[in-house]
Amino acid sequence: MGTPGGGRELRLVGVTKAFGSFVAVDGVSLTVPQGSFFALLGPSGCGKTTTLRMVAGLERPTRGAIFLGDDDVTFTKPYQRPVNTVFQNYALFPHLDVGENVAFGLRRRGEKDVRRRVAEALDLVELGHLARRKPAQLSGGQQQRVALARAVVNRPDVLLLDEPLGALDLKLRRQMQIELKRIQTEVGLTFVHVTHDQEEAMTMADTIAVMNAGRIEQRGAPVELYESPASAYVANFLGQSNLLRATVSERAADRIRFEVGGQPLAMPAARCRCDGAEILAGVRPEKVRLTVEGRPAEGVDLNTLAGGIVTDASFTGVSTQFLVRLPWGQEVTVFAQNRGVGDVVGVGERVVLSWAPEHTFGLDGAQDPAAGAEVEEPVAVGAVG
Repeated sequence: MGTPGGGRELRLVGVTKAFGSFVAVDGVSLTVPQGSFFALLGPSGCGKTTTLRMVAGLERPTRGAIFLGDDDVTFTKPYQRPVNTVFQNYALFPHLDVGENVAFGLRRRGEKDVRRRVAEALDLVELGHLARRKPAQLSGGQQQRVALARAVVNRPDVLLLDEPLGALDLKLRRQMQIELKRIQTEVGLTFVHVTHDQEEAMTMADTIAVMNAGRIEQRGAPVELYESPASAYVANFLGQSNLLRATVSERAADRIRFEVGGQPLAMPAARCRCDGAEILAGVRPEKVRLTVEGRPAEGVDLNTLAGGIVTDASFTGVSTQFLVRLPWGQEVTVFAQNRGVGDVVGVGERVVLSWAPEHTFGLDGAQDPAAGAEVEEPVAVGAVG
């Protein structure tokens, strides 16, 4: 096995994990390039934590293989793998001070120059001045940084992060998102981050794999998954989407024309993932403009849906979230940025919705348009998160 920190990609090949008759992870194959920040995103019970535990060696796959570079580590003991894990509960030793917590792994392995390496790790997380304090004397965010320094100081090939920010309040969590990305960039280690928080994944990760029922639904850069979701589940779970049942009326090399509620719309052919006549036409809420009926919409060659009625308007400061009921009863969401200009649209007003055809995406019409929108918490079976 190579030297820890030597820089090797992580590969999972057909990895499956079953707990009795329940399949928590189902044939997952993926490659995490060395030095990247990779996120496994999904709700509780989707299999992401079980996947992480198999990489760490805490669970054995039922089938499949796990590689670090050319080394098969599928059945290697956890302590023999160049892999460290940072948990949500920090797992610091309360009787040791910060410096000794960070030094613990180095001392167990008989490493040299422990003091210098500990100092460098604490400087990296900006806690060098707190080296002599006990964990109980630190804030939650500071304890998380210590746990990160303890993991990074060993220079593992892969650093696993299991919902590491889940115990922090919202403001601190956002600060730590930026810090984690900074640290990952500085040390150049491979980070594999498990989270159910979409914003957290998009803020930090180079690549996101969205998991659903033990399988990877889609993998790619955050902007790719957000702008071009491959399924209704991804469209709804990663942000919000308006998915409209539509019928294709014409297909050309570069354009697809379709109807929603009898109203004609269009999208680029390259943005439609379905060849059938029945599709789901999707558009993100912030892409949609809302205009009071009878007033001209801004722009030309827009997709427009008329006959909507505003049923709710919620001001959030940065934007106003509107719910608009379309003539056939479906409600769609519109996010209008607070630019301090224009007319205020009230509940009960009749409106026209408009957006650029290029902001439309097309999915298989056989999919459930509500998939991923309201994910229920499953009954726990083993470590299936």
